[in-house]
Amino acid sequence: MTPSSFLRVYIAAEKFPAQEPSPDSGALRTLRAGRYGLLGESMHEDALHAEWSGRRFVCPRHPRLRMLEGLLAFHNTYREMGGDLIVPENLARRAGRELQRLYEKRPAERSHILTSPWHVPFRWFSAFDSREREIVQMADNLRLRYRTLLTLSSQRLERTLIALKEAGFNGSVTDDVEELAEWLDDFPEDSMVELDYGGVAGLFGEGDLVLDESAADIWGSIEALEAGNMDEAVERYSSMASRWAPVVAVTFSN
Repeated sequence: MTPSSFLRVYIAAEKFPAQEPSPDSGALRTLRAGRYGLLGESMHEDALHAEWSGRRFVCPRHPRLRMLEGLLAFHNTYREMGGDLIVPENLARRAGRELQRLYEKRPAERSHILTSPWHVPFRWFSAFDSREREIVQMADNLRLRYRTLLTLSSQRLERTLIALKEAGFNGSVTDDVEELAEWLDDFPEDSMVELDYGGVAGLFGEGDLVLDESAADIWGSIEALEAGNMDEAVERYSSMASRWAPVVAVTFSN
């Protein structure tokens, strides 16, 4: 199984139809062969459940929708880097047709979970405050996560975009942040957003994980940009990037 991190949107339980709980939100599952390759996640339509700030939330997994979207995203992103060898063109076309049928059948359905193999995308951290960071003891290891209200995440992403644009960054930097903000806009404002290091936590030693303050570093860089201090902005960002460099390097080596 590829170690992956997750960005999830949980809807307030009282606003969402009752849905069967997923038996295990974090454990590794048995790989099995499917039409589009090896699957490490059940295709059953269930949901992750969470208690947070005295309220109950649910995160529908929509596994087939996510699988098809992820397969096509990989094909399109890495086509020039040998992606066709893993997701051939004919398989991508087949997945595209199935995804289109799924959109037509259930037009209101949205992916509530973004997945990133081998690392946490840095832009995800800009949706959170360092005080929302939690260390969670799992059965076999420590996990790191952030949880916050969707309205706060949206405000922070908007602030990040303004800071980046006013500092002169172009679309190669801002487009991904803007896309993330647009994704969150599809959900109710009182939803809960969770960044879960997932299996990526296991790529760090426990001491390094406990000391990891990536959201604080990102916001230190953004605030320096807002103050016009480019040197400090670069220093704060570089500090975090250096800490993540060994993990991010594995992404490209794979």
